[in-house]
Amino acid sequence: MPEQHEEPREEQRRAPRKSPGRPPRISLDQVLDAARRVVTEEGVAKLTMRRLATEVGSTPMALYHHVRDKDELLVLLLDDYARRNLRRPELPADPQERVLLAATAIHDALAGCPWIVEVLTADDLMSTASLWFVEQIVEGLLACGLTPERAVHGYRAIWYYTAGEIMIRATAGRRRADSGHRTYRERVFADLDAHEFPCLARVAADWAEITAEDTYRQGLRALVYGLLAVS
Repeated sequence: MPEQHEEPREEQRRAPRKSPGRPPRISLDQVLDAARRVVTEEGVAKLTMRRLATEVGSTPMALYHHVRDKDELLVLLLDDYARRNLRRPELPADPQERVLLAATAIHDALAGCPWIVEVLTADDLMSTASLWFVEQIVEGLLACGLTPERAVHGYRAIWYYTAGEIMIRATAGRRRADSGHRTYRERVFADLDAHEFPCLARVAADWAEITAEDTYRQGLRALVYGLLAVS
């Protein structure tokens, strides 16, 4: 009796053949999760397409189906972070208070994620999801009497102050955490010549404690008041 061959099922005939060794298909969410992990743990400089491909178990070419290059990847990360962490507050009627509130919202959202500030300080990448906050600052400065040009300059001063405060605190915190002994500044301040530097010597013992205080809001208010005073 001749051997009977079972006819293949319809789904088997339609199923594409898998090429051996082909890397698994990856999603944009997987790419962003891996990229976020690299920049958070190691910094933006360590993020490359080749490194990212290794993280997701794929090839650099496969990543280009989702992003054109590293800059586009960073913009996607910025927008993703902004959507998750930036909440639009209820705005006060006073334009000066709107400026303060919007700037503080940006600061508070970014303070826990210094790599974001590192990307933004390149000054050519931005998150469109965060532009609402920039709009509120510029609009508030215009409403306070600044010209469009001065309002943009004012926003830039506020952003520089905000970004600098976040980055300096984050860097100082990492250095203190990595060091098991007194910092270089502490050693210098301990040996200050009180005749040459009388003011610094007077506060040297309390310098670290004083400078560790969170004075962002006070500094921001002073900055905004100063910007408006010379308008």
